[in-house]
Amino acid sequence: MSRNIKWPLYIAGALCGLAPSLAFAGTCGVIANTAPTKTKCVTAIDIPGNPLRSYDISWVDSKRGEYFLADRSNKGIDVIDTKTLKFKRTIGGFVGAIIKPNNTVDNQHSGPDGVVTHGRWLYAGDGDSTLKVIDLDDAKEPIKASIATGGKTRLDELDVTSDGKFILAANNAEDPTYATLFSGNGDAATNSVKIIAKITIQDSIVPKGAELSLEQPAWDPATKRFYTSIPVIANNPPGCNYKEEKDKEVTCDGGVLVTDPLNPDANPGLYDPVKRSGVIQLHDCGPNGASAGPNGNILFGCTEANNKKNKTTLTLNGFTTHQVNIGGIVSSDEVFYNKGDQRYYTGSGRMKPVPALGVIGADNLLIEIVPISTGSHSVAADSARNLIFVPQSAAVSVVGPGADTSTNGESICGHKNGCIAVYKSGK
Repeated sequence: MSRNIKWPLYIAGALCGLAPSLAFAGTCGVIANTAPTKTKCVTAIDIPGNPLRSYDISWVDSKRGEYFLADRSNKGIDVIDTKTLKFKRTIGGFVGAIIKPNNTVDNQHSGPDGVVTHGRWLYAGDGDSTLKVIDLDDAKEPIKASIATGGKTRLDELDVTSDGKFILAANNAEDPTYATLFSGNGDAATNSVKIIAKITIQDSIVPKGAELSLEQPAWDPATKRFYTSIPVIANNPPGCNYKEEKDKEVTCDGGVLVTDPLNPDANPGLYDPVKRSGVIQLHDCGPNGASAGPNGNILFGCTEANNKKNKTTLTLNGFTTHQVNIGGIVSSDEVFYNKGDQRYYTGSGRMKPVPALGVIGADNLLIEIVPISTGSHSVAADSARNLIFVPQSAAVSVVGPGADTSTNGESICGHKNGCIAVYKSGK
Protein backbone atom coordinates (compact mmCIF):
# COMPACT_ATOMS: atom_id res chain seq x y z
CA MET A 1 0.00 0.00 0.00
CA SER A 2 1.24 3.49 -0.80
CA ARG A 3 2.09 5.62 2.21
CA ASN A 4 0.85 8.71 0.40
CA ILE A 5 -2.81 7.72 0.10
CA LYS A 6 -5.24 10.24 1.62
CA TRP A 7 -8.19 8.30 2.93
CA PRO A 8 -11.78 9.58 2.76
CA LEU A 9 -13.92 9.71 5.88
CA TYR A 10 -15.36 6.35 6.96
CA ILE A 11 -17.92 5.72 9.70
CA ALA A 12 -16.65 2.53 11.34
CA GLY A 13 -19.82 1.73 13.25
CA ALA A 14 -22.16 1.03 10.37
CA LEU A 15 -24.35 -1.99 11.12
CA CYS A 16 -25.76 -2.62 7.66
CA GLY A 17 -26.21 -6.22 6.62
CA LEU A 18 -25.70 -7.80 10.06
CA ALA A 19 -27.77 -10.70 11.32
CA PRO A 20 -30.61 -9.34 13.52
CA SER A 21 -30.09 -12.13 16.08
CA LEU A 22 -26.78 -10.63 17.24
CA ALA A 23 -27.01 -8.58 20.43
CA PHE A 24 -24.37 -5.87 20.45
CA ALA A 25 -23.05 -4.13 23.55
CA GLY A 26 -22.71 -0.78 21.79
CA THR A 27 -21.66 0.86 18.55
CA CYS A 28 -18.21 1.75 17.29
CA GLY A 29 -17.27 5.37 16.92
CA VAL A 30 -16.00 7.31 13.95
CA ILE A 31 -12.42 7.09 12.68
CA ALA A 32 -11.57 10.08 10.51
CA ASN A 33 -9.48 9.90 7.33
CA THR A 34 -9.81 6.14 6.81
CA ALA A 35 -10.90 4.18 3.77
CA PRO A 36 -14.15 2.20 3.59
CA THR A 37 -13.59 -1.46 4.43
CA LYS A 38 -15.75 -4.54 4.05
CA THR A 39 -14.68 -5.78 7.50
CA LYS A 40 -16.98 -3.68 9.68
CA CYS A 41 -16.62 -2.73 13.32
CA VAL A 42 -19.96 -3.58 14.92
CA THR A 43 -19.51 -2.96 18.62
CA ALA A 44 -17.10 -1.96 21.36
CA ILE A 45 -17.17 -3.98 24.58
CA ASP A 46 -15.87 -2.37 27.77
CA ILE A 47 -13.76 -4.32 30.26
CA PRO A 48 -14.46 -3.48 33.93
CA GLY A 49 -11.54 -2.37 36.08
CA ASN A 50 -8.30 -0.75 34.97
CA PRO A 51 -7.81 0.73 31.49
CA LEU A 52 -6.32 -1.63 28.89
CA ARG A 53 -2.72 -0.56 29.11
CA SER A 54 -1.09 -4.00 28.97
CA TYR A 55 -2.56 -7.16 27.46
CA ASP A 56 -1.27 -10.02 25.36
CA ILE A 57 -2.67 -12.94 23.40
CA SER A 58 -6.37 -13.62 22.84
CA TRP A 59 -8.27 -16.75 21.85
CA VAL A 60 -11.77 -17.81 20.82
CA ASP A 61 -13.39 -21.14 21.59
CA SER A 62 -16.23 -21.19 19.04
CA LYS A 63 -17.83 -24.32 20.54
CA ARG A 64 -18.07 -22.70 23.98
CA GLY A 65 -18.96 -19.34 22.42
CA GLU A 66 -16.33 -17.54 24.47
CA TYR A 67 -13.51 -15.09 23.79
CA PHE A 68 -10.52 -14.94 26.15
CA LEU A 69 -8.01 -12.10 26.58
CA ALA A 70 -4.79 -12.20 28.59
CA ASP A 71 -5.43 -8.91 30.41
CA ARG A 72 -2.36 -7.96 32.40
CA SER A 73 -3.90 -4.60 33.32
CA ASN A 74 -6.49 -6.46 35.41
CA LYS A 75 -4.36 -9.47 36.43
CA GLY A 76 -6.50 -12.07 34.74
CA ILE A 77 -8.18 -13.66 31.73
CA ASP A 78 -11.19 -11.67 30.52
CA VAL A 79 -14.08 -13.77 29.20
CA ILE A 80 -16.64 -12.46 26.71
CA ASP A 81 -19.71 -14.30 25.45
CA THR A 82 -19.41 -14.35 21.64
CA LYS A 83 -23.14 -14.99 21.20
CA THR A 84 -24.42 -12.01 23.21
CA LEU A 85 -21.20 -9.95 22.98
CA LYS A 86 -21.31 -9.27 26.70
CA PHE A 87 -18.49 -9.30 29.25
CA LYS A 88 -18.86 -12.33 31.56
CA ARG A 89 -15.99 -12.33 34.07
CA THR A 90 -12.26 -12.01 34.70
CA ILE A 91 -10.44 -15.12 35.94
CA GLY A 92 -7.84 -13.79 38.39
CA GLY A 93 -4.74 -15.24 40.00
CA PHE A 94 -2.04 -13.84 37.68
CA VAL A 95 0.97 -11.59 38.23
CA GLY A 96 -0.50 -8.66 36.30
CA ALA A 97 1.37 -5.79 34.68
CA ILE A 98 4.73 -5.07 36.33
CA ILE A 99 5.59 -1.39 36.00
CA LYS A 100 9.22 -0.26 35.80
CA PRO A 101 10.54 2.87 37.58
CA ASN A 102 10.41 4.74 34.24
CA ASN A 103 6.64 4.02 34.04
CA THR A 104 6.91 1.46 31.23
CA VAL A 105 5.57 -2.10 31.42
CA ASP A 106 8.07 -4.89 32.15
CA ASN A 107 6.77 -7.39 29.60
CA GLN A 108 9.34 -9.98 30.59
CA HIS A 109 7.82 -10.44 34.04
CA SER A 110 4.15 -9.54 33.49
CA GLY A 111 1.26 -11.93 32.99
CA PRO A 112 -1.02 -13.45 31.83
CA ASP A 113 0.53 -13.83 28.39
CA GLY A 114 -0.39 -16.71 26.06
CA VAL A 115 -3.82 -18.33 26.35
CA VAL A 116 -5.50 -21.31 24.63
CA THR A 117 -8.39 -23.65 25.39
CA HIS A 118 -9.59 -27.17 24.75
CA GLY A 119 -13.01 -28.10 26.05
CA ARG A 120 -13.33 -27.14 29.70
CA TRP A 121 -9.59 -26.51 30.04
CA LEU A 122 -7.86 -23.17 29.61
CA TYR A 123 -4.05 -22.96 29.62
CA ALA A 124 -2.25 -19.66 30.17
CA GLY A 125 1.32 -18.49 30.64
CA ASP A 126 2.15 -16.18 33.55
CA GLY A 127 4.89 -13.68 34.35
CA ASP A 128 6.50 -15.95 36.93
CA SER A 129 7.39 -18.64 34.35
CA THR A 130 4.41 -20.82 35.22
CA LEU A 131 1.68 -22.50 33.21
CA LYS A 132 -1.73 -21.96 34.79
CA VAL A 133 -4.22 -24.80 34.25
CA ILE A 134 -7.79 -23.53 34.56
CA ASP A 135 -11.07 -25.43 34.68
CA LEU A 136 -13.61 -23.14 33.00
CA ASP A 137 -16.47 -25.20 34.43
CA ASP A 138 -15.41 -24.46 38.02
CA ALA A 139 -16.48 -20.93 38.89
CA LYS A 140 -15.28 -21.03 42.52
CA GLU A 141 -11.71 -22.39 42.24
CA PRO A 142 -10.85 -22.46 38.53
CA ILE A 143 -7.03 -22.64 38.79
CA LYS A 144 -6.19 -26.32 39.22
CA ALA A 145 -2.41 -26.12 38.81
CA SER A 146 0.46 -23.67 38.44
CA ILE A 147 3.37 -25.52 36.86
CA ALA A 148 6.85 -23.96 37.03
CA THR A 149 8.99 -24.22 33.89
CA GLY A 150 12.30 -23.32 35.54
CA GLY A 151 12.72 -19.79 34.23
CA LYS A 152 12.92 -16.37 35.86
CA THR A 153 10.80 -14.62 33.26
CA ARG A 154 7.36 -15.13 31.78
CA LEU A 155 5.98 -18.24 30.17
CA ASP A 156 4.73 -16.56 27.05
CA GLU A 157 2.75 -17.85 24.09
CA LEU A 158 1.45 -21.39 23.60
CA ASP A 159 -0.82 -23.66 21.59
CA VAL A 160 -2.57 -26.98 22.07
CA THR A 161 -3.13 -29.97 19.80
CA SER A 162 -6.57 -30.60 18.32
CA ASP A 163 -7.25 -33.41 20.80
CA GLY A 164 -6.01 -31.33 23.73
CA LYS A 165 -3.37 -33.91 24.71
CA PHE A 166 -0.22 -31.80 24.11
CA ILE A 167 0.67 -28.16 24.83
CA LEU A 168 3.75 -26.31 23.60
CA ALA A 169 4.73 -23.08 25.33
CA ALA A 170 7.65 -20.67 24.86
CA ASN A 171 9.78 -18.93 27.48
CA ASN A 172 10.63 -16.09 25.14
CA ALA A 173 12.63 -13.89 27.53
CA GLU A 174 15.06 -16.50 28.86
CA ASP A 175 18.63 -16.67 27.54
CA PRO A 176 18.90 -19.20 26.09
CA THR A 177 15.25 -19.15 25.14
CA TYR A 178 13.40 -22.47 25.30
CA ALA A 179 10.06 -24.16 24.77
CA THR A 180 8.31 -26.61 27.08
CA LEU A 181 6.19 -29.52 25.87
CA PHE A 182 3.43 -30.52 28.30
CA SER A 183 0.90 -33.29 28.35
CA GLY A 184 -2.59 -31.82 28.18
CA ASN A 185 -5.85 -32.85 29.80
CA GLY A 186 -7.64 -33.65 26.56
CA ASP A 187 -11.31 -34.15 27.41
CA ALA A 188 -10.69 -35.46 30.93
CA ALA A 189 -12.67 -34.08 33.85
CA THR A 190 -9.62 -33.89 36.16
CA ASN A 191 -6.23 -32.27 35.74
CA SER A 192 -3.08 -34.30 35.01
CA VAL A 193 -0.90 -31.79 33.11
CA LYS A 194 2.84 -32.37 33.44
CA ILE A 195 6.08 -31.46 31.69
CA ILE A 196 7.27 -33.88 28.98
CA ALA A 197 10.35 -32.10 27.60
CA LYS A 198 12.34 -28.88 27.61
CA ILE A 199 13.38 -27.84 24.09
CA THR A 200 16.41 -25.62 23.50
CA ILE A 201 17.55 -24.86 19.94
CA GLN A 202 21.18 -25.50 19.02
CA ASP A 203 23.54 -22.64 19.83
CA SER A 204 24.68 -22.32 16.21
CA ILE A 205 21.14 -21.29 15.26
CA VAL A 206 20.04 -19.33 18.36
CA PRO A 207 23.33 -18.26 20.02
CA LYS A 208 23.42 -17.81 23.78
CA GLY A 209 24.04 -14.31 25.09
CA ALA A 210 22.33 -12.57 22.17
CA GLU A 211 18.93 -12.29 23.92
CA LEU A 212 17.14 -14.06 21.07
CA SER A 213 13.71 -15.54 21.61
CA LEU A 214 10.95 -17.94 20.69
CA GLU A 215 7.50 -16.52 20.07
CA GLN A 216 4.04 -17.88 19.17
CA PRO A 217 3.59 -21.62 18.47
CA ALA A 218 0.83 -22.83 16.16
CA TRP A 219 -0.51 -26.38 15.99
CA ASP A 220 -1.25 -27.59 12.47
CA PRO A 221 -3.64 -30.58 12.42
CA ALA A 222 -2.80 -31.38 8.78
CA THR A 223 0.93 -32.02 9.33
CA LYS A 224 0.52 -32.86 13.04
CA ARG A 225 3.34 -30.53 14.04
CA PHE A 226 3.84 -27.43 16.16
CA TYR A 227 5.32 -24.44 14.29
CA THR A 228 6.95 -21.89 16.60
CA SER A 229 8.08 -18.45 15.42
CA ILE A 230 11.74 -17.54 15.94
CA PRO A 231 12.19 -13.77 15.40
CA VAL A 232 15.92 -13.91 14.58
CA ILE A 233 18.32 -16.78 13.84
CA ALA A 234 22.03 -16.73 13.06
CA ASN A 235 23.42 -17.11 9.51
CA ASN A 236 20.14 -16.30 7.78
CA PRO A 237 21.51 -15.12 5.35
CA PRO A 238 25.17 -16.10 5.88
CA GLY A 239 27.25 -13.38 7.52
CA CYS A 240 24.26 -11.42 8.85
CA ASN A 241 24.24 -9.72 12.26
CA TYR A 242 21.91 -11.43 14.77
CA LYS A 243 22.69 -9.37 17.87
CA GLU A 244 21.26 -5.94 18.44
CA GLU A 245 24.06 -3.49 19.31
CA LYS A 246 24.44 0.28 19.51
CA ASP A 247 26.35 0.60 16.25
CA LYS A 248 24.85 -2.43 14.46
CA GLU A 249 21.28 -3.24 13.60
CA VAL A 250 19.99 -6.78 13.19
CA THR A 251 20.20 -7.99 9.59
CA CYS A 252 19.34 -11.67 10.10
CA ASP A 253 15.89 -12.98 9.28
CA GLY A 254 13.99 -15.40 11.47
CA GLY A 255 12.93 -18.99 11.34
CA VAL A 256 10.38 -21.50 12.53
CA LEU A 257 10.89 -24.40 14.91
CA VAL A 258 8.96 -27.49 13.80
CA THR A 259 8.17 -29.91 16.64
CA ASP A 260 6.66 -33.39 16.54
CA PRO A 261 4.96 -33.82 19.95
CA LEU A 262 5.18 -37.61 19.65
CA ASN A 263 8.95 -37.47 19.05
CA PRO A 264 10.23 -34.21 20.56
CA ASP A 265 13.88 -33.25 20.02
CA ALA A 266 15.35 -31.60 23.13
CA ASN A 267 18.11 -29.85 21.14
CA PRO A 268 16.90 -29.36 17.56
CA GLY A 269 19.13 -28.20 14.72
CA LEU A 270 18.26 -27.29 11.16
CA TYR A 271 15.18 -28.83 9.59
CA ASP A 272 15.29 -32.54 8.79
CA PRO A 273 12.87 -33.21 5.88
CA VAL A 274 12.68 -36.91 6.75
CA LYS A 275 11.69 -36.40 10.39
CA ARG A 276 9.89 -33.18 9.47
CA SER A 277 11.28 -31.39 12.51
CA GLY A 278 13.92 -28.77 13.30
CA VAL A 279 14.45 -25.13 12.29
CA ILE A 280 13.39 -23.79 8.88
CA GLN A 281 14.98 -20.54 7.69
CA LEU A 282 12.46 -17.89 6.63
CA HIS A 283 12.98 -15.26 3.94
CA ASP A 284 12.27 -11.56 4.53
CA CYS A 285 10.51 -12.38 7.77
CA GLY A 286 11.31 -11.98 11.44
CA PRO A 287 8.12 -13.53 12.85
CA ASN A 288 6.23 -13.08 16.11
CA GLY A 289 2.79 -14.56 15.45
CA ALA A 290 1.88 -17.89 13.88
CA SER A 291 -1.45 -19.44 12.91
CA ALA A 292 -2.31 -22.60 10.97
CA GLY A 293 -4.57 -22.21 7.97
CA PRO A 294 -5.82 -24.75 5.40
CA ASN A 295 -3.83 -27.47 3.61
CA GLY A 296 -0.78 -27.31 5.87
CA ASN A 297 -0.25 -23.56 5.39
CA ILE A 298 0.93 -21.52 8.37
CA LEU A 299 0.85 -17.72 8.41
CA PHE A 300 3.64 -15.90 10.25
CA GLY A 301 3.32 -12.34 11.53
CA CYS A 302 6.58 -10.76 10.39
CA THR A 303 7.63 -7.48 11.97
CA GLU A 304 10.10 -4.67 11.43
CA ALA A 305 10.74 -4.73 15.17
CA ASN A 306 12.82 -7.87 14.60
CA ASN A 307 14.46 -6.84 11.33
CA LYS A 308 13.97 -3.33 9.94
CA LYS A 309 14.22 -4.62 6.37
CA ASN A 310 11.19 -6.90 6.75
CA LYS A 311 8.28 -5.45 4.77
CA THR A 312 6.04 -8.49 4.25
CA THR A 313 4.00 -11.18 5.94
CA LEU A 314 4.70 -14.82 5.07
CA THR A 315 3.02 -18.19 4.70
CA LEU A 316 4.89 -21.49 4.89
CA ASN A 317 3.55 -24.82 3.74
CA GLY A 318 4.34 -27.48 6.33
CA PHE A 319 4.34 -30.31 3.78
CA THR A 320 6.67 -28.73 1.21
CA THR A 321 8.31 -25.87 3.25
CA HIS A 322 7.48 -23.60 0.28
CA GLN A 323 7.21 -19.94 1.31
CA VAL A 324 5.06 -17.09 -0.02
CA ASN A 325 5.65 -13.47 0.99
CA ILE A 326 2.58 -11.22 1.21
CA GLY A 327 3.11 -7.51 0.61
CA GLY A 328 1.25 -4.56 2.12
CA ILE A 329 1.07 -5.77 5.73
CA VAL A 330 3.84 -6.03 8.34
CA SER A 331 4.59 -5.32 12.03
CA SER A 332 2.24 -8.03 13.28
CA ASP A 333 2.26 -9.79 16.62
CA GLU A 334 -0.60 -12.27 17.03
CA VAL A 335 -2.18 -13.64 13.85
CA PHE A 336 -5.30 -15.80 13.73
CA TYR A 337 -6.90 -17.96 11.03
CA ASN A 338 -10.70 -18.01 10.90
CA LYS A 339 -11.90 -21.16 9.17
CA GLY A 340 -15.43 -19.71 9.08
CA ASP A 341 -14.58 -17.15 6.40
CA GLN A 342 -11.25 -18.69 5.33
CA ARG A 343 -9.27 -15.59 6.19
CA TYR A 344 -6.26 -14.76 8.29
CA TYR A 345 -6.31 -11.72 10.57
CA THR A 346 -3.19 -9.91 11.81
CA GLY A 347 -2.71 -7.70 14.86
CA SER A 348 -0.55 -5.10 13.12
CA GLY A 349 -0.98 -2.22 15.54
CA ARG A 350 2.69 -1.29 15.19
CA MET A 351 2.49 -0.82 11.41
CA LYS A 352 3.25 2.67 10.10
CA PRO A 353 1.74 4.99 9.09
CA VAL A 354 -1.55 3.14 9.77
CA PRO A 355 -1.87 0.72 12.73
CA ALA A 356 -4.03 -1.99 11.23
CA LEU A 357 -6.02 -5.16 11.45
CA GLY A 358 -4.78 -7.02 8.39
CA VAL A 359 -7.20 -9.22 6.44
CA ILE A 360 -5.57 -11.91 4.25
CA GLY A 361 -7.26 -14.56 2.14
CA ALA A 362 -6.45 -18.26 2.27
CA ASP A 363 -5.00 -17.68 -1.22
CA ASN A 364 -2.23 -15.59 0.44
CA LEU A 365 -3.48 -12.28 -0.96
CA LEU A 366 -3.97 -9.17 1.19
CA ILE A 367 -7.64 -8.22 1.08
CA GLU A 368 -7.65 -5.02 3.14
CA ILE A 369 -6.38 -3.26 6.22
CA VAL A 370 -8.66 -1.87 8.92
CA PRO A 371 -7.40 0.97 11.17
CA ILE A 372 -7.02 0.14 14.87
CA SER A 373 -5.28 1.64 17.89
CA THR A 374 -1.52 2.00 18.07
CA GLY A 375 0.03 -1.07 19.71
CA SER A 376 -3.10 -3.19 19.26
CA HIS A 377 -1.32 -6.51 18.69
CA SER A 378 -3.88 -9.15 19.68
CA VAL A 379 -6.59 -10.72 17.50
CA ALA A 380 -8.88 -13.77 17.58
CA ALA A 381 -11.89 -14.88 15.55
CA ASP A 382 -15.09 -16.82 16.21
CA SER A 383 -15.45 -19.20 13.25
CA ALA A 384 -19.10 -20.01 14.07
CA ARG A 385 -20.20 -16.38 13.82
CA ASN A 386 -17.42 -14.83 11.71
CA LEU A 387 -16.72 -12.20 14.32
CA ILE A 388 -13.21 -10.85 14.88
CA PHE A 389 -12.14 -9.55 18.30
CA VAL A 390 -9.41 -6.90 18.56
CA PRO A 391 -8.44 -5.26 21.88
CA GLN A 392 -7.93 -1.51 21.56
CA SER A 393 -5.26 0.08 23.75
CA ALA A 394 -6.00 2.83 26.24
CA ALA A 395 -4.76 6.30 25.36
CA VAL A 396 -1.20 7.26 26.27
CA SER A 397 -2.60 10.34 28.00
CA VAL A 398 -4.43 8.03 30.44
CA VAL A 399 -1.95 5.21 31.13
CA GLY A 400 1.45 6.41 29.96
CA PRO A 401 4.14 5.00 27.63
CA GLY A 402 3.41 2.07 25.34
CA ALA A 403 -0.27 2.84 24.87
CA ASP A 404 -2.33 4.31 22.01
CA THR A 405 -0.70 7.40 20.53
CA SER A 406 -3.37 7.76 17.84
CA THR A 407 -7.00 8.71 18.35
CA ASN A 408 -8.25 5.44 16.83
CA GLY A 409 -8.81 3.61 20.10
CA GLU A 410 -10.75 6.51 21.59
CA SER A 411 -12.85 6.77 18.43
CA ILE A 412 -13.69 3.06 18.39
CA CYS A 413 -14.33 2.70 22.13
CA GLY A 414 -16.02 6.06 22.72
CA HIS A 415 -13.54 6.80 25.52
CA LYS A 416 -9.81 6.63 26.29
CA ASN A 417 -9.71 3.53 28.51
CA GLY A 418 -9.53 0.89 25.75
CA CYS A 419 -12.05 -1.80 24.88
CA ILE A 420 -12.59 -4.93 22.79
CA ALA A 421 -13.64 -3.99 19.27
CA VAL A 422 -15.72 -6.61 17.46
CA TYR A 423 -15.66 -6.78 13.68
CA LYS A 424 -17.96 -8.63 11.29
CA SER A 425 -16.28 -10.45 8.42
CA GLY A 426 -16.81 -8.75 5.08
CA LYS A 427 -17.04 -12.04 3.20
